[in-house]
Amino acid sequence: MITKIMQDAMNEQINKELYSSYLYLSMAAYFEDKNLPGFAHWMRVQESEEREHAMKFYDFILERGGRVMLKALDAPKTEWTSTLEVAEEVAAHEAKVTASIYALYETALKEKDYPAQIMLQWFITEQVEEEKNAAQIVANLKLIEAHGTAVMVLDHQLGKRGGD
Repeated sequence: MITKIMQDAMNEQINKELYSSYLYLSMAAYFEDKNLPGFAHWMRVQESEEREHAMKFYDFILERGGRVMLKALDAPKTEWTSTLEVAEEVAAHEAKVTASIYALYETALKEKDYPAQIMLQWFITEQVEEEKNAAQIVANLKLIEAHGTAVMVLDHQLGKRGGD
């Protein structure tokens, strides 16, 4: 059985993951509007991953005899000034998600919830990858801006990313 404290914390995380999904979908729409289909594809892949993360928490709560309690999502931002600004916001958002996962892991430690600790290890590993990818895109965009190279090259590269 999952404790009420752990259940409540994981329900909060479901909300955060679904908000991430919603935010990334908004970013995808922004890129579509700017005629950057590769960047839009990148954000759609990110959106799908965040939704999957929410469902991992959802299923974990249910498997442990808990109750999922969904909450309203805040409206995401819809306008940015540049591609770099979006990428920087993704990087900052992923860092925020990482901090949330770490706090959730701390709760699992305090609750002595060993199954949750094991499950959260997957998320900790996933967040290392997410932060690395976002930081790399920010760095690439800064190089592109510094050297006047076309954003279209990076857009094309992002369009080839698989949805695994």
